[in-house]
Amino acid sequence: MKTNKEPWWKRSVVYQIYPRSFMDSNGDGIGDLPGIISKLDYLQRLGVDVIWLSPVFDSPNDDNGYDIRDYRTILDEFGTMEDFDRLIQEADARGLRIVMDLVVNHTSDEHAWFVESKSSKDSKYRDYYIWKEGKNDQPPNNWGSVFSGSAWEKDEVTESYYLHLFSKKQPDLNWENKALRDDIYEMMTYWLDKGIGGFRMDVINFISKVEGLPDGKVNPGQAYGDGSPYFINGPKIHTHLKEMNERVLQNYDVLTVGEMPGATPKDAQLYTNPANKEVNMVFTFEHMDIDSGPFEKWDVKPLDLVALKQNFQKWQHALHEVGWNSLYWNNHDQPRIVSRFGNDQEFRVTSAKMLAICLHMLQGTPYIYQGEELGMTNVKFDRIEDYKDIETINMYNSKIEQGVLEKDIMRGIYAKGRDNARTPIQWTKDGGFTTGIPWIQMNPNTNEINVDQALDDKTSVFYTYQKLIELRKEHDIITYGSFHLLLPNNPSLFVYKRKTEKEEWLVITNFSDNTEKLEWTSCEVDGLDGKVIIANYDSQELGEQGMNVRPYEALVLAFERRL
Repeated sequence: MKTNKEPWWKRSVVYQIYPRSFMDSNGDGIGDLPGIISKLDYLQRLGVDVIWLSPVFDSPNDDNGYDIRDYRTILDEFGTMEDFDRLIQEADARGLRIVMDLVVNHTSDEHAWFVESKSSKDSKYRDYYIWKEGKNDQPPNNWGSVFSGSAWEKDEVTESYYLHLFSKKQPDLNWENKALRDDIYEMMTYWLDKGIGGFRMDVINFISKVEGLPDGKVNPGQAYGDGSPYFINGPKIHTHLKEMNERVLQNYDVLTVGEMPGATPKDAQLYTNPANKEVNMVFTFEHMDIDSGPFEKWDVKPLDLVALKQNFQKWQHALHEVGWNSLYWNNHDQPRIVSRFGNDQEFRVTSAKMLAICLHMLQGTPYIYQGEELGMTNVKFDRIEDYKDIETINMYNSKIEQGVLEKDIMRGIYAKGRDNARTPIQWTKDGGFTTGIPWIQMNPNTNEINVDQALDDKTSVFYTYQKLIELRKEHDIITYGSFHLLLPNNPSLFVYKRKTEKEEWLVITNFSDNTEKLEWTSCEVDGLDGKVIIANYDSQELGEQGMNVRPYEALVLAFERRL
C-alpha cells in the first residue's frame, strides 16, 4: 500500500478557485487575491490540500483571463504581486499548496510577443505564432474556432492570417520555435521558484499541430471544418512535454495536470505513466460529453447512466497501476453537476451528496470546484445581455444568424453555458460576495444556498465533502484499491466495488428520482455484514435479501475479504 515514495498528490484533494467569482475584498464587484486570503480558513476547514487558481495574470479578459497579456504580472483587478506572495505564505501556513493555470497554447493578441509578431514579417517574434498566407483571399484552411466562426483572422498590415483555435484575441503559439519554448520554460521556473505547488495546463495537448494544417471534415449542420484531428495529441506532443519536464518540472516536487480534450485512455497511459516523465494526470472530457449531441455540446440530451458507467470503468481500468486519474464533475467550463446529473429541486441536497460520494470513492485525485461543496446550481438569466462568457455569446449570435429560435438557443445555454459555473460564491443569505455590484449576477437562490447555512447545518452538502476528504486520507483502499463495476446495464443504479487484499468496499448510488431494488446476490456480498462508511440518508434500509435504494441515495459498505 502506501510507501515512503508515494507522491503527495495521490491522497490530496484539489479545490478550484475562479478568482473573479470567489470573494471580493474591495467592493468593485470582482473577486481578488485578498478576498481569497480572507477565506483560506474556510478551505482549511473543508480539508482540501491544494488550491488551483484559474488565471490571475494580466489580461484584457476577452476570455476571462485565459488570454494572457503578461505572464509575469498580476491583473490589477485581482491585486498585486505582493498580494500573490502573501497568498502563497498564508496558504503554506495552513498546509495548502497553490497550483496555477499554465496557458501556453495561446496568448492574448495584446501580448508583447504578438504585437511584435504582427508588426512585420521580418520580426524576430514572427515565428512565435502560426502565420499562413491565404488561399484566393480566403483563410489557409477551413478550420472552425472552438468559440464559433473561422479559426483564422487576417492581419491587414502583413496581409497574412494567424491561427486562433479559440477567440480571435487568442492567437496560437508556435511550439516548433525553440526560442518560444525557452521563454515559456523560463516563465514556468519563475513561478515555481516563488513556491507554487504545480500547474494545471490549459488545453496542453493542442500545442503540437500536424504539418501543413490540412482541411478538416465539415460535419452536418456545421459551417466550418473540424480541425481537431490535426491539433489534438499532435505529432510532437510527447516530445514537448518530455522537454518541459526535463527543463523545468523534474526540478520541483509539484502536481501537474494536463487539460486534454480528445485524449483517450490509451493516450492518458502515455501522458501519465511516471516512467515517461510527462504529467501526473490529465483532465479527460469523455464523461462530460455523454449528455451532448454528436457534433456540439449545446445539443443537450438526457444522461445515459449506462454510458457514464462504462466510461468510468474504462478510465479506472486503463490507468490502474499504470498512470493516474483526475476525478471531477465541475469546473469553470462545466455547468453545475447537481443541475446536470442530479435533481436541483426537491432532491438537491440528497443528489449533490450522492454525486460527491460516487466520484470520491473512485481511484484518482478529486477536484472540487468552488460552490460544489454547497450544492450550488445552474442559473437562468432572462436576457442574453446578462451573460458574460464569450463562448456563449458567440454561439448565440451565430445561431441567431442561422435562424435558430431564441428559446431553443437559450435552452442549451441554461443547460450547458459556462456562466452556470461562474456566478459568485454564495457566502451569506444576502450574497456576501461583494459590497458592490457583482461583475456577473448572483444566482437568485443565495437565500437558500450559502456558506453560512451550510456550516450551521451538520447535514449539509459541505460536511459530506469534508467527510469524503477525511476518508481519502485514512483509507488506503480509496487510493490503491482496484475498481469493479457491478450491474453495468442498470439504467438507474451505479454500483461498484473497490478491492484490496484485505477488504472490499461496496459503493451504491442511485441516479434517479425513484426507489430501486438492489439484490445482495448481484453484489456477491451479504449487505448485513457490511459496515457503513458514509451515506446520504440518516438510516439505511438493509434487508436480508437486498435493499430498496431510495431516490439519489448513496451508501458505502465495507467488508473484510474472505480469503
